[in-house]
Amino acid sequence: MILDKDKRWVTFFSHTGAEIYNLSCRVNRVPDRVVVNKPPGDKTISEDLMRMVDNNSIDIVYTKSTPDEQDYDRLIKDPDSVVTLHGWMRIVPATICDSFKLYNLHPGLITKYPELKGADPQTRAFNEQQKTYREIGCVIHEVSPGVDEGKVLAQVSTFNDFHSEKQLSCSLSSMALDLWEQFLT
Repeated sequence: MILDKDKRWVTFFSHTGAEIYNLSCRVNRVPDRVVVNKPPGDKTISEDLMRMVDNNSIDIVYTKSTPDEQDYDRLIKDPDSVVTLHGWMRIVPATICDSFKLYNLHPGLITKYPELKGADPQTRAFNEQQKTYREIGCVIHEVSPGVDEGKVLAQVSTFNDFHSEKQLSCSLSSMALDLWEQFLT
C-alpha cells in the first residue's frame, strides 16, 4: 500500500484539481496538503475541491507558476510523504526527484506509444486513432526531471474506438481514477 494512513499525502495540480477531489472520495482520505500554481480565488479551480479543503482544514498552498528547488523542499517537507501529481504541468528539478518519491499519472499509453509523452496526448490519440493509436490508456510513473520519463509502475488500456475527443477524454479520466485507486490503496 503506497498511501499508508501514517504517511503524509501531498498533491500538486496545475489545472482544476477535480481529480484530487474525486480520488479522495474513492480512497476515503483527504490529502494533508494541496499545492496549486494558480492565484487564490482562480475560477478554474474545482469548487468540490475547494469545499473539501475548507471542510477538512486541508493545508492549501498557492505557489508561483514555476517553483524552484527550495520551493519544492518547502512544499513537500517530509521525505516520507506520498507525493502525487495531478496535471502538474511543470518539470520537477532532479534534486527533488532524488530526494522524494513523486508519482504522476499520464493519460497517454507511453509504454506502447512513447511519442505520446508531454501535453495533450488525448488529442493526438483521438486525431490519429485509425492510423496509429489503436489503443489508449494511462500510466503511473515515478517522476523524473524528464517529461514523462520516469519508471512506469502501473498502467491500464483499452481499444481506441471513441467517436469524439470528449468521449475519449472522459474514458481516460475514469481509467485514471481507477488506476490511482488501485495504485495507492
